[in-house]
Amino acid sequence: MRWREFRHPLLFLMLVSSLSGQLRAATSSAGGGGSKSPSSSSDSGDGLTSLFIGSTMSMTGGTWDGGQAGLPAALMALEDVNNRSDILPGYQLELTWENSECNPGLGTNIFYNLLYHEPIKIIMLTACSIVSSAVAEAAKMWNLMVIAFGSSSPALSNRDRFPTFFRTHPSATVHNPTRVKLCQKWNWKQISFLQETHEVFTSTIEDLEKRVKDAGMEISSRQSFLTEPDNAIQNLKREDARIIIGVFYEDMARRVFCEVYKQKLYGPKNVWMILGWYPDEWYKTSDPKVNCTADQLMEALQYHITTEALILKPDDTPSISGMTSDEYEARISKALNVSNPTQVSGYPEAPLAYDAIWSIALALNQTANRLADRGLKLENYTYGNLEIAEEIFNALNTTNFPGLSGQVAFTATGDRVTRTQIEQMIDGKYRKIAYYDSVMDNLTWLVPVEWPGGDGPPKDGVDTRPQLRVISKDLFIPVCVLAGLAIIFACVCITFNMCFQHTGYISCSQPHINNLTAIGCIIGLMSVFLMGLDGQYVSEDQFPMVCSSVAWLLAVAFSLGYGAMFSKIWMMHSLVTQEKSESEDGRRRRRKISLQKVEVWKMYLMIGILLVVDLVLLTIWQVIDPLYRQVEDFDKEEHYEDDLEIQPQLEHCEAEHLSIWLGILYAINGLLLIFGLFLAYETRNMTVRDLNDSRYVGMSVYNVSVLCIITAPVTIIIRSQQDAVFGFAALTVVFCSTITLILIFVPKMLFIRKNPDGTYTKNMPGITAPSREDEEKHQRLSADNIEIKRQIAERERRIRHLTELIAQRTKTAPSEASMPSKIQERNSGSPVTTTRRSRSSFGPDKLTPPTISCEDSAFVSVGAGSSALSASLPRGQRNSAASEEEFSETYI
Repeated sequence: MRWREFRHPLLFLMLVSSLSGQLRAATSSAGGGGSKSPSSSSDSGDGLTSLFIGSTMSMTGGTWDGGQAGLPAALMALEDVNNRSDILPGYQLELTWENSECNPGLGTNIFYNLLYHEPIKIIMLTACSIVSSAVAEAAKMWNLMVIAFGSSSPALSNRDRFPTFFRTHPSATVHNPTRVKLCQKWNWKQISFLQETHEVFTSTIEDLEKRVKDAGMEISSRQSFLTEPDNAIQNLKREDARIIIGVFYEDMARRVFCEVYKQKLYGPKNVWMILGWYPDEWYKTSDPKVNCTADQLMEALQYHITTEALILKPDDTPSISGMTSDEYEARISKALNVSNPTQVSGYPEAPLAYDAIWSIALALNQTANRLADRGLKLENYTYGNLEIAEEIFNALNTTNFPGLSGQVAFTATGDRVTRTQIEQMIDGKYRKIAYYDSVMDNLTWLVPVEWPGGDGPPKDGVDTRPQLRVISKDLFIPVCVLAGLAIIFACVCITFNMCFQHTGYISCSQPHINNLTAIGCIIGLMSVFLMGLDGQYVSEDQFPMVCSSVAWLLAVAFSLGYGAMFSKIWMMHSLVTQEKSESEDGRRRRRKISLQKVEVWKMYLMIGILLVVDLVLLTIWQVIDPLYRQVEDFDKEEHYEDDLEIQPQLEHCEAEHLSIWLGILYAINGLLLIFGLFLAYETRNMTVRDLNDSRYVGMSVYNVSVLCIITAPVTIIIRSQQDAVFGFAALTVVFCSTITLILIFVPKMLFIRKNPDGTYTKNMPGITAPSREDEEKHQRLSADNIEIKRQIAERERRIRHLTELIAQRTKTAPSEASMPSKIQERNSGSPVTTTRRSRSSFGPDKLTPPTISCEDSAFVSVGAGSSALSASLPRGQRNSAASEEEFSETYI
């Protein structure tokens, strides 16, 4: 048996050594050494053998004076047992008791006095928990059974420490399932504890704490005190405790609720749940340490709840003695001989004392019957007789009878199994409101619970209500209207482009590329509607889909819209920079115009590459690290009047590595924007014949690049301000798209309005087309030029011939050689040759009128009169005026 395996604490060893002489005699066996052992019985004088029960009653001077009502109830039970001839025939029970004052030290001293003073005590009866703990832990050393009627400490359920202990009072933990059940019934999730620092209450709260956590509740605060509860109450007040479970003795209960009254920790927002084994009007007891009146205590106690094991059966079912609950109350009232017996300390537990005596009697009766079969008797019991001790232990373990407190039976740990009754104080009076059977999990209501104000049970604290910060409809609706109008405008632009794409003016602007820009704008504008879809429109499960959709739409919109414009500006830059010419000082410069044909497939290829890069990146992102919904909590906003605490929350699209993915996207597209700005600036004064809207495209690139570069970092910085983020991002998309559509399509619409047929000669801006007269004049000048060239060639031939003749004459006439040599020097000294001939050299009839001829794009002027001037000018000097260059270029 486990109760036989005990340890010898230092206290008990010291006590055993000091009392060794007396204990040696007490623990000797019945026939050992031939000496006579002390007897556990004596002759009562009427032929009955007396069996003695030792008891440590708490009568006065302690924290709980339960013996005041418990002792009369025990004596009443002894009388009833001794009057029964079928219970312990030949024996009578007697009770030897002393006042322990509910003090463990005094109780232990009484216990040892009872041990080593005859007669031997066959069993011990104890009252309060702290004395029972000390006595039961020592009693195992003498194989002595202990049964308690007023001990509720959960620690006493430890069979290793208390192997011979039983109790008719349920463990204090029997209240805990009831407390948890009530909290669940009234939807209380936050519980606070207040305890007096005694082992019984500490172990009770530890068990309750575990049960509360297992039930999914939260412990808001746990406070304890030794003698003064002031600080503990202040802490509960500061922590705004609402539902408070208190465990403390009766005397401390008055101090606690006096402080509760002072701290105003009661009322419609607070509920106290305390022990129910105090007398009914315990708060009226005068206490010099409590400076509150009974009325003040009653005010603080109004509507509080008590839980207590069912101690007296509520029905008229008779107990094993044949006595009903009503008959018992009449007898105990007579025995107490007071006007109000309910005010006697220990009155609620008195039926347990009555049932404890009956438990002892029935166990001894069963033991006597078993011993008789082996030729033994109860009077043979000594503190060292293990055989009889084992029989008493087994008999108590199998105890089962109807008592005043209900069916009396013990668990394997010696605990009592019973129901719990729940009471509530209304106007200073307790009333039973329910019973709870923890075994069957059955809560039976007797009367409705009353609450202050009649509004139902109070809340367990300030309600925390999550409140999503959503985008204001005053902002969302107007922005969506603007986006819708912009989409309609984009559709009009596409329709216009398709209707007039056959005209010369529209065809020179690459209408299909412009359509891609418009489609990109439409897709971007569609994302505006999704940007504003938050918790007020979509569920939590749908929110990640919205996040992904916005990302995909913006990426595709950027690739198509900006990509189309970037491809135009890149194509124009590459064409113009291919045409370069040399200036007089040898420096190279870009031309302002280009007449080369645009290779459209290269533009489509660039747009496709940009689109594929974004789509591949987004696909990898979605597969590896998909977006999910994350809620950001802000500081709570308290509303004390409504016991409401608002928890502002904001939904975000989040991913495990969001910063990395955004960094990659921003890096790629950011470089594209910056490069677009560079190209637009470099080509600001250049045009391409087959890209006649390049100037407006450049302006659109400026618009998109600047707004996007500003918007991306700003939205990250202000991400906790939902209206600002939506307004900034959505309006950026709307403005970028709308301005782009206006710059690219509105000038075309205006041109078609002025020129309905859309006729366009593919001239560059600022160049006037030559008229028919100019064409004819050009043809005449060309023919004249050819004739002049022929004449010049003929004159030069004759000059060479004359020069040779002069050279021959100089040989014969040196004095005449100077003139030909000077002429020769002038002919060889300059690229500009002037030949002066006498009018008679050719004759009047051989002079031709002044004409202008061009050889290798150079103008040659031949004048009439005294001379003719032929000049060959470099192309750089002829192009001094931009109009001359443009005129020449038009006809080259």
